[in-house]
Amino acid sequence: VYQWEKGTFPNTRLRILAINCYHCQNPVCIKACPNGAIYKEEKYGAVLVDSDKCQGSRKCWLACPYGAPQYEGDESGLKMSKCDMCIDRLEQGLTPICVLSCSMRALEFGPLDELERKYGNVKRLEDMPKDSITKPAIVFKPSDSKKQVIPWDSERALELWQKRQPHEGKPLPDIFAEMSDVTNAPENIVGRSKLVLKAKTSQDTKPGIRESALLPLINTE
Repeated sequence: VYQWEKGTFPNTRLRILAINCYHCQNPVCIKACPNGAIYKEEKYGAVLVDSDKCQGSRKCWLACPYGAPQYEGDESGLKMSKCDMCIDRLEQGLTPICVLSCSMRALEFGPLDELERKYGNVKRLEDMPKDSITKPAIVFKPSDSKKQVIPWDSERALELWQKRQPHEGKPLPDIFAEMSDVTNAPENIVGRSKLVLKAKTSQDTKPGIRESALLPLINTE
């Protein structure tokens, strides 16, 4: 689960996206693997990896625009692992564990055509790569427009935020000099201001916080 922030105060929006494998209808990872270790099974459309054939070349990772192939570390030769659509559970008539474990019930699983009829045909969100080549087997339901639930004064909030109470009788400097320091903050001041699907190293991966901003619907074909 990846979390990032868009906009500046008071028009900010927290984005959350579950990123695993979208089990593409045209998986570029299959063609990229020199060892034939990746294949797409026919019953559910799951893209799977044969660990016995995998040599850890990482060419599948380079090819996948979503960063689905995963490795235990940065050392060369490590075998790849990835989401397998919980195919063992599907064979038992059970739902994928990610769908059941999502506390916000933001994930739904089922035949792709049924979910497209129910939610539309949105295959990518802002900051995501184009889907025309890979054709991911997923549908996204965009979040609703932002609404003000409780009336509040944003300018007054900034005034209260700016000032600090004295410490041991001594005045403290303001947290920021001008209101524009917050409302027009530089983009790089936010740690995560855009969606990054592929971390370059294991050190670049950090856990996100679950919140419901975007509702990805994980599907089969």
